[in-house]
Amino acid sequence: MSTQNKQLAFVFPGQGSQSVGMMTEMAETYPDIKDTFAQASEVLGLDLWAMVTDGPAEELNQTQHTQPAMLAAGVAIWKVWSAQSDIRPAYMAGHSLGEYTALVCSGALNFADAIALVAARGRFMQEAVPAGVGAMAAVLGLTDEQVIQVCAEAAQGEVCSAVNFNSPGQVVIAGNTAAIGRAMLAAKEAGAKRALKLPVSVPSHCALMQPAADKLYTKMQDILFVEPDVNLLHNADVSEHKDAEGIRQALKQQLFMPVRWVDTVNSMAEQGVTTFVEMGPGKVLMGLNKRIVKALDHFTVYNPDTLNSLLERYSND
Repeated sequence: MSTQNKQLAFVFPGQGSQSVGMMTEMAETYPDIKDTFAQASEVLGLDLWAMVTDGPAEELNQTQHTQPAMLAAGVAIWKVWSAQSDIRPAYMAGHSLGEYTALVCSGALNFADAIALVAARGRFMQEAVPAGVGAMAAVLGLTDEQVIQVCAEAAQGEVCSAVNFNSPGQVVIAGNTAAIGRAMLAAKEAGAKRALKLPVSVPSHCALMQPAADKLYTKMQDILFVEPDVNLLHNADVSEHKDAEGIRQALKQQLFMPVRWVDTVNSMAEQGVTTFVEMGPGKVLMGLNKRIVKALDHFTVYNPDTLNSLLERYSND
């Protein structure tokens, strides 16, 4: 019998947290890891586990492969947690691609459907913007308002937008390559500590993704969405959507609208969440969350040691 902890939130990372070998330690102890990747591989018609385990990194980092790999990783860790503990979170959210992981783990979306959907999402995104046309960059040390202003001035008729509000003082921008270059220079002139181009093949969450969003929405018409088992906040509007059409619209908008991660984490904290757990490879979200709500508790689960630490915390509940 599972017990929902009203002060607990699970969050799921997106692209950028992947690495070759990222699930090896967990797989040595928990069969659910390889089983989950086997299910994903069957849907995709390729050996996703071999790609994650052996690389090469260049292949894993292609967005049509990264997205299913990160989804499978997050779902696999959730399965392990669910088998090891009766404690369940009251809230879930995911950063960009991680929103799909949250939908699967909350019971709103079938895993096989999600794997096929995110693989298509990756293809649609790549098709929407040919290589070299778009870019993304992280701007550190400016306020959100300063970054928005820098982007507006640097656009000069092209797309240049603040797209990931990740934490106070960390905003990612996206758009046409030349405009992003102008914005990086302007950000440094405005006092940014750093403005660095990100190693991505597509400019996510900006207007250039509108064609991909339209294709994604069409594909989602054939996919079943049901009401999540927990409170699930979406990136684009920091709101819950319990009906299928509401979820489809939120996922469509997410492709060309900003990821409001600061607002998402703050919203959960305002609802009484005191512990945030990043479920998935890496520590990216834990780092962001610590900067957003410093006084709260933060954990990550990506290997047996981190899993055992969290299990120990809730062993007496």
